[in-house]
Amino acid sequence: MLRHFQTMAPNETVGCRLVNGRWLHLDPTDDPTFESPPVFVGYDTGIIRLDLPCVPGDEKPPVGPLDEIDCEGMSVMPGMIDSHVHVTASSADLRKPAFMTPSLLYARSVPILEGMLMRGFTTVRDCGGADHGLAAATEEGTLGGPRIIYCGKALSQTGGHGDFRAAAENQLPFGSCRCCNFTIGRVCDGVAACREAVRDEVRKGCSHIKVMASGGVASPTDRLENLQFSEEELRAIIEEANNAKIYCAAHAYTDEAIERAVRCGVRSIEHGNFAEDKTLQMMHDKDVFLVPTLITYDRLTKEGVAGGMPQELVDKVGNLVEHGELVLKRAIELNVRVCYGSDLLGDMHKWQAHGIDLHLRAGVSNSDLLKSLVHYPNKMIWGNVWGHDVVSTDAQIPPDGELPYLGCRADLLVVKGDVAKDPRLLMDPENIKVIIKNGKIVKNELGFKNQEETDSFGPDGKDQTIESKRARR
Repeated sequence: MLRHFQTMAPNETVGCRLVNGRWLHLDPTDDPTFESPPVFVGYDTGIIRLDLPCVPGDEKPPVGPLDEIDCEGMSVMPGMIDSHVHVTASSADLRKPAFMTPSLLYARSVPILEGMLMRGFTTVRDCGGADHGLAAATEEGTLGGPRIIYCGKALSQTGGHGDFRAAAENQLPFGSCRCCNFTIGRVCDGVAACREAVRDEVRKGCSHIKVMASGGVASPTDRLENLQFSEEELRAIIEEANNAKIYCAAHAYTDEAIERAVRCGVRSIEHGNFAEDKTLQMMHDKDVFLVPTLITYDRLTKEGVAGGMPQELVDKVGNLVEHGELVLKRAIELNVRVCYGSDLLGDMHKWQAHGIDLHLRAGVSNSDLLKSLVHYPNKMIWGNVWGHDVVSTDAQIPPDGELPYLGCRADLLVVKGDVAKDPRLLMDPENIKVIIKNGKIVKNELGFKNQEETDSFGPDGKDQTIESKRARR
């Protein structure tokens, strides 16, 4: 087991209480925090419950001692969600994975995943590269890292944003085919091939389909303003995703590409830097999410060449940050639901949380910023999308207006200071004192109260005090 996933609680305890903290609440009021009673997190179930002898729906109360973490002066909030990552992108040169063996590719993903979790991101939505194996390994604790929601390979046309061959190349390295290489994408042309590609990614367990609907920065033979895939191909891809009861996310920069993807039925727009007001209004009307990725453009201009990206590709970034900030501000004003994304590559993953500053600089309010890190990603990934209920063990937040987190999966952060007043606190991992993923404490700098004694619930449901041996694994 990796160090981050070593159980940090005593053997004999059944869970922990979080007490005295200010609990982050984002809806329905504008005040993003309020005081709440202590809650109980079950180590075995990974579910958040009221700290009562027996919660409705439980067959019996918890039996055994409970750890207690004093959160005085701290903010308690759900784990953050990064809605656009590439966990296998260990280099800014996205051609390099094609030259790697699978074992090396995934080995280089390990520190990327651990870093994400230690920055407080308990869930990430991978938009090209991760697969069932990596997702399963992090879920079972074999690898330390966040929960991975993955699309598998992003779908690209020949010469599109997922085709990383240079103009002089006709073959991929090692004779690998265009759908089974180790880059972030796969190539498919024509309606029949597009349908087959979606079905294949669904077979491999993806939670959503990613389609490259415009050109991109990292691809060598296209331009940002290119339209990619025909409308007939796009509609076939989206139909197959809908048939599988999942949704389609579209990489798109220009207003024309965004409008076309939305009109065809995608559920989210990735990047969206040149969207115009009329298209943003269409996104709102059709309940389409926007996932801006401002931090990657900021860092590529500063570190991209050093990280392995050719200068001619870095030059494609141009004014994406400036335009992206303007679009982000207008999207918020038009009530488009925004989900935070980083999209970083190589050594630049360490800047994952620093897009927070760019969002705030664009005029996004503290409340809207926090919603983009927690609330809207939950709705995009799990809640009220294709009939799924927000209140489930697959969600981190309940419906609007209910006491936060009860009955939901225990992905929690305890952060020094008042996050509601200063979300920039989340940019420094040193401020994140406790990280709980799926009920397991993976970081605890606050320790436990009552080292010799702890309250517990006995078989009769009454409080009782026992001595704790406090034997640690």
